[in-house]
Amino acid sequence: MVKMILTGNESAAWGARLSRPKVIAAYPITPQTSIIETIAEFIANGEMDARYIRVESEHSAMAACIAAQNTGVRTFTATSAHGLTLMHELLIWASGARLPIVMSVVNRAMAPPWSVWTDQLDSMAQRDTGWMQIYTENNQEVLDSIIISYKVGEKHHILLPTMVMEDAFILSHTSEPVDVPEQKMVDDFLGEYEPAFKLDPDDPAGFGSLIMPEGPYMEFRYKMALAMDAAREEIRKVSQEFGEVFGRYYPGLVEEYRTEDADAIMLVLGTIGSTAKDVVDRMREKGKKVGLARVRYFRPFPFEEIREIAKKADMLGVVDRSYTFGYGANLYAETKSVLYGHSDVPVKNYVMGLGGRDITPEIVEKVFDDMLKIAREGQVDREIEWVGLHGDERWS
Repeated sequence: MVKMILTGNESAAWGARLSRPKVIAAYPITPQTSIIETIAEFIANGEMDARYIRVESEHSAMAACIAAQNTGVRTFTATSAHGLTLMHELLIWASGARLPIVMSVVNRAMAPPWSVWTDQLDSMAQRDTGWMQIYTENNQEVLDSIIISYKVGEKHHILLPTMVMEDAFILSHTSEPVDVPEQKMVDDFLGEYEPAFKLDPDDPAGFGSLIMPEGPYMEFRYKMALAMDAAREEIRKVSQEFGEVFGRYYPGLVEEYRTEDADAIMLVLGTIGSTAKDVVDRMREKGKKVGLARVRYFRPFPFEEIREIAKKADMLGVVDRSYTFGYGANLYAETKSVLYGHSDVPVKNYVMGLGGRDITPEIVEKVFDDMLKIAREGQVDREIEWVGLHGDERWS
């Protein structure tokens, strides 16, 4: 392997390059643009054997990936925020067509008002499209997750596309040391892409044709549900295989940090995990028993892991960097759902960091202190709390 200093976006581009997709279709959008710019340079310099399609919108980018993947080749694209939401129709088509496309998503807040900073509403708004979703913590995980995503998604009992998320600017434009594996290692790990089905002039077939209510539409969706369920075990298996080959082990769907004897455990997505780990260490030195569970995969949702985590602590605090405008935010709502009937542990939702607002170690420590208070008292004062609002002296 070669150690390189890469931004998160450059790491995504390298992950794509090493996975050897044959078609790249993309449209620029801040803060994703440098992913496709880097890939364009790879192709222009003869370092990557792929067809680069410059399209007029993100909707067209996904349409091109769908068409190309249907011919039996790997594809890749990248987007962010409004570009991702513009793809919405085609995201559902890609998953329903059982095409294991891999896409980088740089999480960015949705307008109005305009913001280019990190917020996870863009990808959370696509959680029901049938795509697997990975939320990464660092640039190394960005690169590795793209390779892993091709391996998992291309399994014939899975055949689902994957989004690999990175927080805007916190990862996308921040440089870190990254181990870039040798091409042969990735080739041996992934193997040649062998599609389960493809467009073939010598064997014509219909794809996505009209189905009447008495036809197998419901059965198609049922099979997608079974594939998403099967993906949990496949992710655990491939993560183990990846560690054996590359020496970097990823803990399947959820990473736990000092949870074994914790009184309170915080659940997070993405880069908040790095800050929270440091705070956990600091508070442990003070004798405060807190722990962290970083949810890596939001789809498929890790219900088994979260139920086991709930058995370890007296309180769970769920941090969301987005909001659903239902009751509680996304990770919180799903966590409460999978714990219903399985655990009586108090659960509280902390909504924070929207629009790129900084989540400092001091704020995280105050959240942990609030969690420990709930753990001692056995009840939640308020189930949903927005942390760090202007004028709120409690968190300042």
